Amino acid sequence: MQHDAFIGQVQDRARLDSRGAAEAFTRATLETVAERINPDLADDLAAQLPQEIGENVRRVTDQWVPTQRFGQDEFVRRVAERAHADGAQAAYAARVVFEMLDEATTGDVMGKVREGMPEDLREFSLAGSSGEA
Repeated sequence: MQHDAFIGQVQDRARLDSRGAAEAFTRATLETVAERINPDLADDLAAQLPQEIGENVRRVTDQWVPTQRFGQDEFVRRVAERAHADGAQAAYAARVVFEMLDEATTGDVMGKVREGMPEDLREFSLAGSSGEA
C-alpha cells in the first residue's frame, strides 16, 4: 500500500476534515505502538509500511526506549496528546489506524504486535472503524 492511499483511507474512515489530521493521528498512533513493542518487532512492522509511515515507528525505536507497559486508557491518552486532539477522537482515529495496519501488513506482524498487549488494548486494536466514532 502506498503512503497516499494509506493516509487517504485513514482520513476517510476516521471522518477527518483534513489530510494533516490523518497524518497526525497516523504518526501519533504509530509512535505509541512503537513504545509498546520490542525494537525487532517494530523494525518488522516499519519495513512493511510505506517509508514515510514506517519512519514514525523507527523514530521511536531509534532512540531505544525500553518497551513500556500500558493499557488502552494510557494508549489513547498518548495518542490524543501527540495528535493534539480529545480522547474520543483519538480513540476512534487510532482504531482506524490499527485497521489500516492490518490491511497494509502481511504475515502475522500485527498478530505479533498484539501478543504483548493487555486484553483491553488488544480488543481496542481489533475494533476497527465500524461502530461508534
